[in-house]
Amino acid sequence: MPPRKQKEPTNIRLPFEEAYAQLEQTVKALEAGGVPLDEATRLFEEGMRLARICQEHLSATELKVTRLQRSFGEQMEAIMEPEPPGDGEEPDA
Repeated sequence: MPPRKQKEPTNIRLPFEEAYAQLEQTVKALEAGGVPLDEATRLFEEGMRLARICQEHLSATELKVTRLQRSFGEQMEAIMEPEPPGDGEEPDA
């Protein structure tokens, strides 16, 4: 029995741009056709792995942007909030 091929650990993170470029190449290879079934299956699996990496990057970035927007909104509210009456005003005599 031949030795089993070791799968690449899923915790290795490619930068988004690299994963996306590889995904595009994988899709082009599948769309071109003419590859044996085993190779097409391998390409499909690789494409799914790359798509998952891209989705994880996009989700993390979306969360980060949402947090930044919320923080900015809270800061702007604090700045724009009028001071309550009596604070910093001289009493009427």
